[in-house]
Amino acid sequence: MPADIRKIIVSVEEVLREEGQSIEPPTRTALAIAVIANPFASQYSADLEPLMEIGAELGGLLGRRCVEALGITPSAAESYGKGAIVGENGGLEHAAAILHPRLGKPLRVEVEKGDALIPSAKKRGGPGATLDVPLGHKDDAWSRNHFSAIEARVADAPRANEILVAVAVTDSGRPLPRV
Repeated sequence: MPADIRKIIVSVEEVLREEGQSIEPPTRTALAIAVIANPFASQYSADLEPLMEIGAELGGLLGRRCVEALGITPSAAESYGKGAIVGENGGLEHAAAILHPRLGKPLRVEVEKGDALIPSAKKRGGPGATLDVPLGHKDDAWSRNHFSAIEARVADAPRANEILVAVAVTDSGRPLPRV
């Protein structure tokens, strides 16, 4: 079952100054969000396979959109993260089905490699709810310079029968890392 996508939002955060210091080159984080219909809203199903398929589709799509927005080659991606907000008629397991079993493999293809686990967050919320998408280095889980997060928010999503799915990719660690 392909994702029934209502909208896609892509943005790039570019940090030029931090703590009074110029950041050269700027640190950049791309965030790609898909707002999709939840095929299991208001119903229980033991079989969440369709959401796992949607996860695979969105991992590639959103990962590719992030890399394109940064204007980098896949190998230049340094860190990544993922997250989801389920509308009030869905369950947290719906987000888990999208994020965990299959989203990672196509995302790793889009960022070339990705040996480390992809940090993730999930929650239930309504339109305008915020989600801090955690970030970690794509290949070195212990690279503390890459531990960070970016906020995902869409003013009109997720609606009660929707899921907001977010993927973030960076081309660097935090600005002025010293830890």
